[in-house]
Amino acid sequence: MPTTDFQGSSPSSLSHFGRSIFSLRHRVHQLHSMEGLSLELELESFQQHITERLLELSSVDHTDLLSLSWVGKLLDSFLYCHDEFRALLEIHRAQVLRPTMDRMISDYFERSVKALDVCNAIRDGIEQIRQWQKLLEIVVCALGPQSCIGEGQFRRAKKALIDLAVGMLDDKDSSASIANRNRSFGRNDHHQNHNNNQNNNNLNQHHRSLGQFRSLSWSVSRTWSAVKQLQAIGNNMCPPKANDLVATNGLAMPVFIMNSILLFVMWALVAAIPCQDRGLQIHFSIPRNFLWATPLLSLHERIMEESKKRDRKNTCGLLKEIHQIEKYARVMNELADSVHFPLTEEKEDEVRKKVQQIIEVYDTLKDGLDPLDRQVREVFHRIVRSRTEGLETLGKPNHAE
Repeated sequence: MPTTDFQGSSPSSLSHFGRSIFSLRHRVHQLHSMEGLSLELELESFQQHITERLLELSSVDHTDLLSLSWVGKLLDSFLYCHDEFRALLEIHRAQVLRPTMDRMISDYFERSVKALDVCNAIRDGIEQIRQWQKLLEIVVCALGPQSCIGEGQFRRAKKALIDLAVGMLDDKDSSASIANRNRSFGRNDHHQNHNNNQNNNNLNQHHRSLGQFRSLSWSVSRTWSAVKQLQAIGNNMCPPKANDLVATNGLAMPVFIMNSILLFVMWALVAAIPCQDRGLQIHFSIPRNFLWATPLLSLHERIMEESKKRDRKNTCGLLKEIHQIEKYARVMNELADSVHFPLTEEKEDEVRKKVQQIIEVYDTLKDGLDPLDRQVREVFHRIVRSRTEGLETLGKPNHAE
């Protein structure tokens, strides 16, 4: 299976760009040097590489699907497929300049530029998760293994957990949903309802301040919609017809493949990461008889099944770590409401064990969010560069959008 040039944490943008160019030239040179290799075999090789990448992504266990590490591998695979596609077009530049292929490539560029807004929204979502990470850090500092657990530490952790509960509410939730979500973080007895009533004013204040924070930080318009943007990317996307395949000597197929991969990757990012007006109502018009389509459609079905689970329906993102934050914070909140001071040795051990779960997800976010942010940024810049180069090749103006 081919290896990617984008494993692990990304280097600086400049050195990454240099590696990208070197990698592209190397692949072009390899394909040029394979004497006697027909276009048909080149296309078959391209599809085989794409299939291998998708099979690797789809082979993941259900416990790791949509985890930070899996999303990183998804973006690695996109960057790899993107460079393979660029190399193929570079080799057959003369064919690309012909009318039918010219139109298809221009269409691909228009779809890809729509993905730039998705990348911006996803980076905003990553920043939102960083805010939750900071609240987890407060809990870890207050109740972690190095702390002496007392009432003051529990009050501090409790406040951070309430802030976290509010921060993880979906934008579409109403004020009633805010109250319901807060109640779900505590015991369902009379004493807990009394405590929740006292906390509701604080929750509403937190919600108002959160709304102000979002309006100042989000880089997409307040009316922007992730689901509508995905629909725009996938609009009129259909497999090439026989006459298009003939007119392009088969090159219409890799264009359709890249259109499909672009749509799937952006859709998966929106599914996993919090962003404005999330939605998964996208139809993939991909015939299952394509070898590469089987793992892609399998991943689509698995992610849809995950989104329909009872405990994931109203979540702000399907990322595995988001689910862990919600779960562990709820458990920790319930535990905080049941403790009495001074703590017994047994109860302190229970608290330590629950905090350890929060520490583990906190460490995962601490190690994984920055590399993911760099990968999303690299996808953005790679799309921009590819589109600019492509439009120059086609002799068309590069209008800013």
